[in-house]
Amino acid sequence: MFTEKGEQRKMQVYNTLTKKKEEFVPLEEGKVRMYVCGPTVYNFIHIGNARPMIVFDTVRRYMEYKGYEVNYVSNFTDVDDKIIRKANEEGVSPEEISRRYIAECKKDMSMMNVKPATTHPLATQEIDGMLEMIQTLIDKGYAYEVNGTVYFRTRKFASYGKLSHKNLDDLRGGNRSLLVTGEEEKEDPLDFVLWKPRKEGEPFWESPWSQGRPGWHIECSVMSKKYLGEQIDIHAGGEDLVFPHHENEIAQSEACNGKEFAHYWLHNAFLNIDNRKMSKSLGNFFTVREISEKYDLQVLRFFMLSAHYRSPLNFSGELMEAARNGLGRLATTAENLKYLGEHAGEGEKTSGEHELLAQAGEFTKKFEAAMEDDFNTADAIAAVFELAKYLNTNTSAQNTKAYLGECLELLVKLGDILGLILLKEEELLDGDIEALIAERQAARKAKNFARADEIRAQLLEKGIVLEDTREGVKWKRA
Repeated sequence: MFTEKGEQRKMQVYNTLTKKKEEFVPLEEGKVRMYVCGPTVYNFIHIGNARPMIVFDTVRRYMEYKGYEVNYVSNFTDVDDKIIRKANEEGVSPEEISRRYIAECKKDMSMMNVKPATTHPLATQEIDGMLEMIQTLIDKGYAYEVNGTVYFRTRKFASYGKLSHKNLDDLRGGNRSLLVTGEEEKEDPLDFVLWKPRKEGEPFWESPWSQGRPGWHIECSVMSKKYLGEQIDIHAGGEDLVFPHHENEIAQSEACNGKEFAHYWLHNAFLNIDNRKMSKSLGNFFTVREISEKYDLQVLRFFMLSAHYRSPLNFSGELMEAARNGLGRLATTAENLKYLGEHAGEGEKTSGEHELLAQAGEFTKKFEAAMEDDFNTADAIAAVFELAKYLNTNTSAQNTKAYLGECLELLVKLGDILGLILLKEEELLDGDIEALIAERQAARKAKNFARADEIRAQLLEKGIVLEDTREGVKWKRA
């Protein structure tokens, strides 16, 4: 990557694997293969899920801005104990639960302006690949079967622990277990499950070992390999996934394929609520949908990016208000520039305006320098604020339309790299909303549920939240 002046600036990323910043060099020039672990879909996503979605969407956007072609894969885990439990509670199939919450998750992602992945694979659609990888691991001596359960021989993989920097002997008993039967079946307490037999009432697939389903870790190894190849540039997720999930992915993938799995490992830090860990028992557990009832989710995105992704982030009402105000200031600058441009005179830019634009370009360099220092979005946002201040000072009704247009374009472009929409589309009028609601009701009556869902999603994107009640459909602006 080159700067405008031609000097080479090297993008630095912090690699969890080496515990240091390294120059980013892709496996294939001009292309980035990136895998981000997605949510388990048994309920609405919570704001802890939102952080990696927003952070790594921004990494992707910046890579694309720099000219890389990014193959971005993020899965949905749609077979899991929690999904089965929820399905049993509601008396429906696990597939119905996962399908419902994948759709809801996609709505939330859209409102957070998270771009759809190049591929959103579903675990249940990749079972054949999982059976194949498990068999390869058995054939190579890395896995073994006991009473229908297949385990991975952790100690056979010599570099196990290299990502989490943990010593195998210190880990005994500390693993997140996916056991179906007792510990006594395992050759070693640290061996983890690749395949487990079905229990009564659970979904299952046929396998050479038992009717059952895959362990959690094998899913991502297989989906990454299928859609990105045996080696990838970036594997990312929350720091809670470093061990055992990502550690186990490395073991499976490298044992199976015989080559390095991922070159760079990126992990975002935890999100706390009012300085306490988020948990349902503490009553401080918030879904993204709940937040959307009080704030435009652009505010949540701005808040998430206001700290470096590797720093713990504290969520509070006070900090969200500060984020709303900050985003509002940038949006106001954009609106003012748009207004000035619409009323400005035509004509060529003046020499003074050319000079001002050249100076404004310095803020882009500052922005890029921040992003290329391990995606420091906090400093990048600071550069956008400096640009906004500069533009407020150096624009007026006397400027040309061409100059004002380029000023606006520059501000909006930097916002867009961060996924921040600084120029909103015109708000829907009440009459338009009512007309769409009436169309949705007609679609539901005609059992055209796909169109009804489409209209609901369309309104949600515009910040209109629908509530179906006995008295009819109620709506409000989020």
